[in-house]
Amino acid sequence: MDKLLEFKIFCLESYKSAHGLTGLAALDIFKKYQVFNYITSCYDALHSAGKLYIVNDIDDYISHR
Repeated sequence: MDKLLEFKIFCLESYKSAHGLTGLAALDIFKKYQVFNYITSCYDALHSAGKLYIVNDIDDYISHR
């Protein structure tokens, strides 16, 4: 598995856990707001950040869409 795919899964799982969502509910949000595209475009900056930072960053991204 490539590193970007592993990171996308990590972000999805982190978001799911932080918000008490099912995997399907978190995936629906990621698809609706194109979060995977955002993660891809910001991979270099995000992949070295901690889980809480990543979840907060995704929340900010979603709230501005």
